[in-house]
Amino acid sequence: MKDGKRIPDCDVIVIGAGLTGMYQAYLLDKEGMSVLGVEAGEEVGGTWYWNRYPGCRLDTESYAYGYFALTGILPDWKWSENFAGQPEMRRYANAAADAMDIRRLFKFQTRVTAAHYLDGQDMWQVTLNGDELVTCRHLISATGPLSATRMPNIKGVETFEGESFHSSRWPTKADGTPDCMDFTGKRVGIIGTGATGVQIIPIAAETARELHVFQRTPNWCTPLGNSPLSDEQMALIRKRHTTILEYVKTTDTAFPYHRDRRKAVEVPKEERDAFFETLYDQPGYGIWLSGFRDLLTNAESNKFLADFVADKIRQRVKDPAVAEKLIPTDHPFGSKRVPMESNYYEAYNKDTVHLVDIRESPIQEVTPTGIRTADRSFDLDVIIYATGFDAVTGSLDRIDIRGKDGRKLKEVWADGPTTFLGLQARGFPNFFTLVGPHNGSSFCNVGVCGALQAEWVTRMLVYMEAKGLTYSEPTQEAEDKWTEAIYRDFSTTLMADVNAWWVKSVTKPDGTVQKRALVYVGGGAEYRKQCERVAYSGYKGFELA
Repeated sequence: MKDGKRIPDCDVIVIGAGLTGMYQAYLLDKEGMSVLGVEAGEEVGGTWYWNRYPGCRLDTESYAYGYFALTGILPDWKWSENFAGQPEMRRYANAAADAMDIRRLFKFQTRVTAAHYLDGQDMWQVTLNGDELVTCRHLISATGPLSATRMPNIKGVETFEGESFHSSRWPTKADGTPDCMDFTGKRVGIIGTGATGVQIIPIAAETARELHVFQRTPNWCTPLGNSPLSDEQMALIRKRHTTILEYVKTTDTAFPYHRDRRKAVEVPKEERDAFFETLYDQPGYGIWLSGFRDLLTNAESNKFLADFVADKIRQRVKDPAVAEKLIPTDHPFGSKRVPMESNYYEAYNKDTVHLVDIRESPIQEVTPTGIRTADRSFDLDVIIYATGFDAVTGSLDRIDIRGKDGRKLKEVWADGPTTFLGLQARGFPNFFTLVGPHNGSSFCNVGVCGALQAEWVTRMLVYMEAKGLTYSEPTQEAEDKWTEAIYRDFSTTLMADVNAWWVKSVTKPDGTVQKRALVYVGGGAEYRKQCERVAYSGYKGFELA
């Protein structure tokens, strides 16, 4: 006891050993704080530990995602491809853990099941695996925006007698490498054509006896354009690490692209189409992130690009009827995540690949032998659920988090998150949400943005320690202003009316559906500028005590 208050078991608990969580633990440990990391998996890596499906890889340029290499933690790391695959990303995460010596800080195969703020004690009581209790002064979540697996609500899922699994829980061998990579002789069904499904489908199509793709909503997909990195290219990248990092910190999303300052509506069609052609042939997200600046604010400008990409789909898919089913009609280009693909559309040219439109004929149930839709049954040996995640807040909703007066975070955020800087919520003191709702990391290159956020939080905690402060909570005014600005800015974009992972749909008592943004759309550079203003002012907007 000190001054009538209990002394916590540790200064900080960090939830999650993904790239952001492990870096946060490393930074705080370097500052001399006692840190306990908690990770549900057997080792570090986060999304790169859990997702081992065939085709899983970065859609960010490896060199731009690799913060640990850019800052000298892994100065000699060599990327083998422009867009690294999951096995390489897993090796990268483990090499970084070795370099930072952070495994000693973590309890692996351990889940945080509850976290309750102890009123008057300025600390959190955290429950591990349902029964072990540990207290900390500060609680930091680094659970990732896409980690809470979402299974579809389909009758009979548990009755299927073949192999079935969610894409993020792909079966593995004893050595941890993926199993079920060769589908020779097997009838495979995959539900979902989001970013994950788009990566799996071309790989499964190579060996499957029959592949049935159950699609509810098509997505705008563009070529990844992956290629090997030569020793010469890698040597140049190493020499330019500082330049690369400083550059990506200036862009809206920390990807190596800046938007064209022109508006599409002001550019002649011939010039516009030539520009689109260049972007389409360029590797990575350039077509989404370095196009005309009014792409996500002007419906007419957006349609120019959407029509261009639709024509590309028609050129690549031989069957006109199938091509039309693969062209989105319910959302503008880029208003949802744009899956990066490698020979995705060409997969539908195979006689063994069949597109099943479940808007026209919905899935009725999973049976012991396969899937039954409204108009026919499909006999299957394998079912893959590429059905995504309960994004951004989902992983927090699955923990019993209670703040002051026992208020549950899930209930407080039932109508949408309310935060200041996307880092803290009023009523939940000393609780930080890295890469969480309303901050500049969720709609961003997480490899860089998550790390920059961890650095900012570290500086805040060091400041508090130097001042003898043990309590931080947003003021009501600061939280209200930040949250209102998040929703206002998002509402001005074409993303506002779309069902995407960065939107939370809330059904009101009168039956109307309200869409709440889960992400900050003002750009990473602007977000960090606002955070630095707060820090310089002595963390104005936070109640510190």
